Amino acid sequence: MTDTIPQSPVIEPEMDNRIINPGSIQINVTGAFIVDEELYEDEDSIPETSDIALPYQDAENISHIAVDIGGSLAKIVYFTSNQNLSDSGGRLNFYKIETERIDEFIEFIAKLIKFYNKKIHIMATGGGSIKFYDRLKKDLNVQVSKEDEMECLIRGLDFFITEIPNEVFLYTEQNPMEFVNHSKNIIYPYLLVNIGSGVSIIKVMGPNQEDFIRVGGSSLGGGTLWGLLSLLTDANSYDEMLTNAAKGDNSKVDMLVGDIYGTDYNKIGLKKSTIASSFGKVFKKKHQQSFKNGDSELFASADISRSLLYAISNNIGQIAYLQAKIHEVNHIYFGGSYIQGHPQTMNTLSYAINFWSQGTKRAYFLRHEGYLGALGAFLKKQPEGWGRKNSFKMDDNLKTKIRNILKKKD
Repeated sequence: MTDTIPQSPVIEPEMDNRIINPGSIQINVTGAFIVDEELYEDEDSIPETSDIALPYQDAENISHIAVDIGGSLAKIVYFTSNQNLSDSGGRLNFYKIETERIDEFIEFIAKLIKFYNKKIHIMATGGGSIKFYDRLKKDLNVQVSKEDEMECLIRGLDFFITEIPNEVFLYTEQNPMEFVNHSKNIIYPYLLVNIGSGVSIIKVMGPNQEDFIRVGGSSLGGGTLWGLLSLLTDANSYDEMLTNAAKGDNSKVDMLVGDIYGTDYNKIGLKKSTIASSFGKVFKKKHQQSFKNGDSELFASADISRSLLYAISNNIGQIAYLQAKIHEVNHIYFGGSYIQGHPQTMNTLSYAINFWSQGTKRAYFLRHEGYLGALGAFLKKQPEGWGRKNSFKMDDNLKTKIRNILKKKD
């Protein structure tokens, strides 16, 4: 096969992708699992974001792909099947790229459509679904449905929480990934703190489409971190910024409690390593040193990156805690491409929630945190209510019809 899909899992010739009418899809999550690295054939086939295997999914019922185009990143969710492995089954695949590279993103979708060699439907969400709507339709010659961003985020999160084992986890430095498999009947209410270019905080009260409200947010999000680090460092991508932050020492830039008191401030529970003032040492250092070699050598890019990452994350963590307190919610899910599985980010958010709530509230993270909206858009082509538990109410006639169909299959 000559056509290949860039930066996505290797798709062998035996992969049979079948596309039929949108709206008829039925997802079978029996035995669903996240494909860990050791299950891929070789290192070159390992995607940036792990696939989700659906061993019993009927590929003939899949008819679309979904995109979530945000202010900073564009994401896509699509299904591939492998008929050689079984009579049914396949994987949900995930791919992202910077929104400023929208030409490459559309080219990726075009190659995917060409590989399918069938007419498909694009489910689109995020601000870019409006901004690039006409271009998607024209360049790809496909039907595009625009879906509400908040509804897609919640639908995607509900699916991850209730349907995919080992997706949701708690984070601490001692136990970086403590998986939590929630009971499907007791996940509400919860807060979704979605951190993209900015931050949206949504309270979800139940499984129905109207059971949510946006309670707050912040303009200081991933776009802020990306923008300021672009001004202050030489990093050329968000991934490079996070890599720099992992190597940095924020104590060379931030003023800590220990810098003020010389030790911990035990009376109010502050360790000497607690940040008292983000970038608090910069002014003093700049005016104490001569600049024979210029200012550039005074502060390392890695230290600046870590300091700013902490500043943004601490701010988000405190806002999330306050909203959870106001709305009497104990479960807080952090999503969005800002996190990207970055240990310092998750530790900062988790510590903030635990510290300010004195352990009464919990911060949860997801292995596919950046794809809530894209997956939610993908689920929008399901029968009404699929993907959000208990929201699809069947009358007795429909239940009987389904039972009869299942008996025939047996």
